[in-house]
Amino acid sequence: MSTGTTTLTDRKARAWVWPALFSLVAFAANSVFCRLALKDGAIDPASFTVVRLASGALLLLLLIRLRKPALAMGGSWRGGLALFLYAFLFSAAYLQLGAGAGALLLFGAVQITMFGFAWYKGEPVTARMLLGMLIAFAGLLVLLLPGTAAPPFASALLMALSGVAWGVYTLLGKGSPRPLADTAGNFARSLPCLVLLAPVLLMGAGLHLSPLGLLYALGSGVLASGAGYAVWYSVVRQISAQQAATMQLGVPVIAALGGVGLIGEPLSLRLLVACVVVLGGIALALAPRR
Repeated sequence: MSTGTTTLTDRKARAWVWPALFSLVAFAANSVFCRLALKDGAIDPASFTVVRLASGALLLLLLIRLRKPALAMGGSWRGGLALFLYAFLFSAAYLQLGAGAGALLLFGAVQITMFGFAWYKGEPVTARMLLGMLIAFAGLLVLLLPGTAAPPFASALLMALSGVAWGVYTLLGKGSPRPLADTAGNFARSLPCLVLLAPVLLMGAGLHLSPLGLLYALGSGVLASGAGYAVWYSVVRQISAQQAATMQLGVPVIAALGGVGLIGEPLSLRLLVACVVVLGGIALALAPRR
């Protein structure tokens, strides 16, 4: 009887695994969508950000009205501002960064932000989790850094700041009792922040919006952001900040693989080895304690 109860408890405790994998694929899809949209000038970063956040907000509001019409929006202005900063800096950085390199910088900064917060709050850091995190991060370095030119400093800095904003956004979601409502509220509150882009839009500096660029931005907003972030908010409240940070290290690997299939980046033995190392480190960090 105790064995059956333990098995049922373990299944419930791991119910977040598949939603988490969906979220990680959505995060990687954002990198691929953004790079596809910007690399050939199909759309500019400011327009991409506006379409992405507006379409994501619209999807989430429709979902709330269809599923729970009486449910009020949640979220916070801090969440909305963090989401806006992440989205715009993310788009601006991808003007000169590849999909995999950008994801490495982004989630490296996310990891540092979330582990730093966990340490500040006194969350225990086990040797197994620390070792797994270091192995996964080493795999990312093997994948993206050796043999490639250093990324432009300005773009790298923008992506690192975007990662800090995303780390803050994720931490704000740890206490979320209503993931869908809170994500919708954050997206809705990010829209007034778009006023900060008004000087860029009014000056028309480099603005360009083609049908293909619009399609990529809608894919990023509706599929990869709106749906992915709502699911992610339901995941992070069930796991520790360290687990959430380590798990997101898988995103650059997925983004790099997406770059192979969709952007034409070469598939190399180094990429395959790095995938094994990163995923092995994540598995070690997330493995249940025996």
